[in-house]
Amino acid sequence: MNWTEVKVITETEAVEAISNILMEAGASGVSIEDAQDLINYSEDKFGEYINKEEIEHVREGAHVIAYFPETIFLPEVLPVIKEQIAKLPEYGLNIGSGEVSTNEVAEKNWETAWKKYYHPVQVSRFLTIVPEWESYEPKHADERIIYMDPGMAFGTGTHPTTFLTLHALESYLRGGETLLDVGTGSGILSIAAKHFGAGDVYAYDLDEVAVASAQQNIDLNPVAKDVKIAPNDLLKGIDIQADVIVANILPHIILLMIEDAWNLLPEGGKFIVSGIITEKEPSIMEKMTEVGFSLQQKFQQQDWLALVFEKPVKDEE
Repeated sequence: MNWTEVKVITETEAVEAISNILMEAGASGVSIEDAQDLINYSEDKFGEYINKEEIEHVREGAHVIAYFPETIFLPEVLPVIKEQIAKLPEYGLNIGSGEVSTNEVAEKNWETAWKKYYHPVQVSRFLTIVPEWESYEPKHADERIIYMDPGMAFGTGTHPTTFLTLHALESYLRGGETLLDVGTGSGILSIAAKHFGAGDVYAYDLDEVAVASAQQNIDLNPVAKDVKIAPNDLLKGIDIQADVIVANILPHIILLMIEDAWNLLPEGGKFIVSGIITEKEPSIMEKMTEVGFSLQQKFQQQDWLALVFEKPVKDEE
């Protein structure tokens, strides 16, 4: 089978939304090259983990690359993709040029066409993300490895929103928590949560492709073998009482689930949200405060945020 590579030239804040558009259009995998990743790693407090001069990488803007099998009739699909991308500024996302281009990829070149974009990434002293086809030796006894097949759904640890959420989980999980992972994507947050000691973990995504991808990645990581994955629309219909709820999704989607999260958390429960560009922070803060959540900590990398909220404990009379 031959494949068609569809490349979208965009900006950092739009990569996840564009990735989702491409996957919903029938792509069999996406890869992301984001110049901001190199800037983030080298200039912020996490920069000790990577030498940007050692790897080949896009130096300006971001490229979202998707691969479509020949069974997808692209002349029919491409106009829809372009139309959906053009609408993203309505949600406050800067898409840059938004240029869409295509390139034919022969079957024999398929694996190397997208695998070249992925390498082991040391997220923190304790967590490293490794493509499942690469050999990797832990650097020390405390290092925890997440093996990923990143070709099926976005969320592989390199984008700031995922990166920051992983740090938030590492900071707040103490062991034994019941955790809900909403919009799980690749399943990376659920896998990390198990590494950090979470007890029961439930992962949800509206996209059936993401659910299948998450299950595939769960299967690569025995520590997460008991994570329960299911399709679901955010927290609608969920009645599981959770200690922690995590959601790395678009800000306007987070707003839709705040009240449901409040109802599922006990006093002292944590609600970790990411996918937030700084200009969208006020709307999130306003709704969280209105519902009753209090901000506990802000994780920031350049213009991206992960916010940790708590359902306050009532004062005893």
